[in-house]
Amino acid sequence: MPNMSLKKNEMPVQDPNVRNKNFKEVALGYTEEQAVDEANRCLQCKKPMCQQGCPIHTPIPAMIRALKEGGLEDAGAMLFANNPMSLVCSLVCNHERQCEGHCVLGRKGQPVHVSSIENYISD
Repeated sequence: MPNMSLKKNEMPVQDPNVRNKNFKEVALGYTEEQAVDEANRCLQCKKPMCQQGCPIHTPIPAMIRALKEGGLEDAGAMLFANNPMSLVCSLVCNHERQCEGHCVLGRKGQPVHVSSIENYISD
């Protein structure tokens, strides 16, 4: 079922009082349910502006479709075939100006959180 929310699912992060005492990742990552819920926000546009905004043309709609259909392995293979460094890119790429910046949902609300979905799949 589509998630018609205009607000994205925020990435869970460590509490500041906990993270100031360790060297673990601040971002905890999506759970499977959160990743699928965020993926359900994707409109599967006929002309995917998110993919055009990506400098390496990651097949974002196909990747999201595979995840939603339960094909985590297929989505991961798709990402790896396009970019073997997808886990690193999910953390350091400037998504706000590229794929997420071109997302149609961003015109009325918050864009699909592609970076967090990509991080979940790649991890």
